[in-house]
Amino acid sequence: MKQKIVLSLFVSTIILLCFSFRNEQRSGVYETNYQQQLTHLNNSLQELAQCVQKSDLQSDADVAAIRQKIQLARNQMKSMDFWVRYLEPIAYKQINGPLPVEWETEVFEKFEKPYKREGAGLTLAYLYLDEADRNKDSLQSLIRLSMAATPVYAADSITSQLQTFHHFYLCNRLYLLNLASIYTTGFECPDAEQIIPELRLMMADVFRSYQLFNESFPETPLPDAYLELYKKGIAFADAQPADFEAFDHFAFIRDYVNPLFAQNQKLILQYKVRSQSMVDFALNKRAESVFSKTLYNGQNPKGIFLRMDDTAALAELDRVGKLLFYDPILSGNNERSCASCHKPTEFFTDTVMATSPQFNHKEFLPRNTPTLVNAVYNHLIMADGKHYTLQHQSKAVITNPVEMGGEEKEILKRVMSCKEYKQVFNKLLKYTPQEKEITFEHISAALTYYYAKFSRYYAPFDAAMNGNATLTADARQGFNLFMSKAQCGTCHFVPQFNGVKPPYAGSEFEVLGVPSDTAFSRLSKDSGRYLVNPAKETLQAFRTGTIRNAARTMPYMHNGVFTTLEQVVDFYNAGGGAGRGLDVPNQTLSSDSLKLTGKEKKQLIEFMTALNENIEFEKPPVQLPRSSNKQWNKRKVGGLY
Repeated sequence: MKQKIVLSLFVSTIILLCFSFRNEQRSGVYETNYQQQLTHLNNSLQELAQCVQKSDLQSDADVAAIRQKIQLARNQMKSMDFWVRYLEPIAYKQINGPLPVEWETEVFEKFEKPYKREGAGLTLAYLYLDEADRNKDSLQSLIRLSMAATPVYAADSITSQLQTFHHFYLCNRLYLLNLASIYTTGFECPDAEQIIPELRLMMADVFRSYQLFNESFPETPLPDAYLELYKKGIAFADAQPADFEAFDHFAFIRDYVNPLFAQNQKLILQYKVRSQSMVDFALNKRAESVFSKTLYNGQNPKGIFLRMDDTAALAELDRVGKLLFYDPILSGNNERSCASCHKPTEFFTDTVMATSPQFNHKEFLPRNTPTLVNAVYNHLIMADGKHYTLQHQSKAVITNPVEMGGEEKEILKRVMSCKEYKQVFNKLLKYTPQEKEITFEHISAALTYYYAKFSRYYAPFDAAMNGNATLTADARQGFNLFMSKAQCGTCHFVPQFNGVKPPYAGSEFEVLGVPSDTAFSRLSKDSGRYLVNPAKETLQAFRTGTIRNAARTMPYMHNGVFTTLEQVVDFYNAGGGAGRGLDVPNQTLSSDSLKLTGKEKKQLIEFMTALNENIEFEKPPVQLPRSSNKQWNKRKVGGLY
């Protein structure tokens, strides 16, 4: 076994060295630096593997030596992070995967079933050393998989990208987004004491790459203004405490990362940067701030009207969508509308009931009504991610016998019995040439286009991050806690503070151990994501929702079990369900207490309150379109329940 490992490492190293020698003359100093750093990474992994091979995992001294080698390898990995995370993200997860198992559904594959991906690499190897029953074979396996991934980055399909400037600005964009959202949170760093030291090393190495890039690509360089601001960002990080709980995440992002992102976006447009990577699928090259609501596309609110850009036609779609949203004609009994549960005056949720009444008006639905505000920034919809489009979700609710109790053909017939609806949709039909007549998809698209516009508004926190306002000292400290000690930022990612992290191409699910009651007498019976994708890791897993407007969208959790933010913070502070004594073997939230003080809890809540968006809601329609069927004209605006 030992001979095979050493031989494999020797061959990989020779391949990397030969590649470096073959291309050094024509590639320029920028690509040569990449090749050298890749060789160093491979060597550091080789040294780690050899250290593990010689060690006794029962010896504290040997375990400490392995940890040191892991950290040295992590430091070298950080010098490559700028490239490897972007150029081949799947291989990156073999080098430094944060989770043992992930069930992934990327935005460009969400029409397919989720697929299982097993993680490996340095984070998992470090954490494995804390296991009581650790064995050498398992540890070596994590490291071998990591080593097997590094030659991928020497392949022509990867290195050919280094010979033009296009990849650089796209790598840099992802790097800056990660600076804002994950590098300072510990999301992929198993040792909290190393979060800021790793950040400092990485930033310095990236600056060196910046200089070499400018030398190799003088016609498309990073301008001096960018380099000067970046150097100030390095100086800021170097001057901050090494303790990530004391690090000023707010100032770092506001004063350095966000302005750098804006400059990089302008350079992408100026240099006409082209992408051929699915990593960039959701990102918008015209967004000028990390905190722009146009940063990434999660959903298409236009649905079947995707290609319609006529202003007057869109205004008509919005108008008819609003009428339909309040119209109980979409229900099986003409008594229930979308607005019955998603109350526009309550941020398109229901803040009064834990869960809304079922269609029969006797029982209650098993889940809390989710807010529709900012739903467009999710790639998967509903708490279990069952739906992949907003339109699919609206159709499912309307035709669900326990929600709105409608039947597709009958609902379409009723809507078309109203002259006003029929005229508008017939007028808009020319924008959907793939359909020769009005379908249910036209109705659902009108609904989603209407309510999606309420996701375009901003909060005081956004204004502060964009330099247009100030926050209270407590709200600012609350954000710093959010990104560090409270560990919120490792699941609720900047800027939408939901489960969509850079490059904003997938939705994450977490197992929190949500109870069925506030006494924590038992775990919620809802199986969550397991109902869509049965696996032991997905049992009781739920999509991570946004905390924007959280102070106004109570009650909380999938079952509405908590009615105040104080209860929610206490739940997380105690370590979720497992921390409160419930049996949750697959809980992804740490069961350890966060040890937040009373003051820190209040600061967290003040920060979350600063995420309340300044939304301009509209008054309900005065009346609904008349139907040719007089019986259907008895319906009321907004429904009866």
